[in-house]
Amino acid sequence: MTPHFYNVNISWSQDRKGMMCSPELNLKTNNNCGCIEVATPPEFPKGIAGIWSPEHLYTAAISSCLMTTFLAIAENFKLDFLSFHCQAKGKLDKVDGKFLMTEVFLEPKIEIANEADREKAEKVLLKSEAACLISNSVKSVIIMNPVIEVKASA
Repeated sequence: MTPHFYNVNISWSQDRKGMMCSPELNLKTNNNCGCIEVATPPEFPKGIAGIWSPEHLYTAAISSCLMTTFLAIAENFKLDFLSFHCQAKGKLDKVDGKFLMTEVFLEPKIEIANEADREKAEKVLLKSEAACLISNSVKSVIIMNPVIEVKASA
C-alpha cells in the first residue's frame, strides 16, 4: 500500500482559539468548508468551554476509528447488527512533568436482533479493537468495555 496523507490547516483567530480546516472535507460548519473551531480546554489558563479541544479530538479520533473499523469488519463477517454507539473518555494526566493523554476508555454498545449473533458480535468488536489504526498509533492505554444487547422484537 502506498502512504496516504490527510491535510489539516490551523489558523489562530483570537484569544486561545482558532479554526481547523481540511481542504479534503466538504462539511459546512460555521460557514467554512470543512472547518471546525478549536480551542484550549477550560481546564487550562484562559481555556474556553464549549469548543472542541485537541484533547476532545484525540479521544474522538480513537472512538471514531473503532467505529469505522467495526463497520468494515462487521460487513466482512456479515454481522447483522441494529446499532453501534460508543461513549469515550480520554484521561489527561501529568507524567514526569509532562501532560499526556494516558488512557482512553471506550464503551461501545452494539445492539443485535438475535442472541445467536452475540458471539460473532463479540468477535467483531475484539478484532476491531486490535485492528484500529489510530489506537495502534498512540501510546495511550486503550481500555474497552463493550456491551452487546439483544433488542426485543415488538
